[in-house]
Amino acid sequence: QVQLVESGGGLVQPGGSLRLSCAASVSIFVINDMGWYRQAPGKQRELVATVTSRGSTNYAHSVKGRFTISRDNAKNTVYLQMNNLKPEDTAVYYCNQVPRPTRDYWGQGTQVTVSS
Repeated sequence: QVQLVESGGGLVQPGGSLRLSCAASVSIFVINDMGWYRQAPGKQRELVATVTSRGSTNYAHSVKGRFTISRDNAKNTVYLQMNNLKPEDTAVYYCNQVPRPTRDYWGQGTQVTVSS
């Protein structure tokens, strides 16, 4: 059974940085293309960044130029480097398959709070 464990969140001031990690219990080649999603209080979950099995990336307009997604296939881990964080980036961040997330893959997520 596939398990995805997110980590690296925390409280950071506006303009700060965080690096999130998503560790998979299986080879991420099995999962193929992956992405980071986030859900803010009272809002729907949204996809913010994707990375294909070959390393091609794509970003939501709201994070483009500030976030960088990457994957280390040898470590079965996907990362999200977040720079110049804004209060509107506050959310619980999850990783999952793209383009359609798999229900059984959802983990507990990692909380990111951007506040002064």
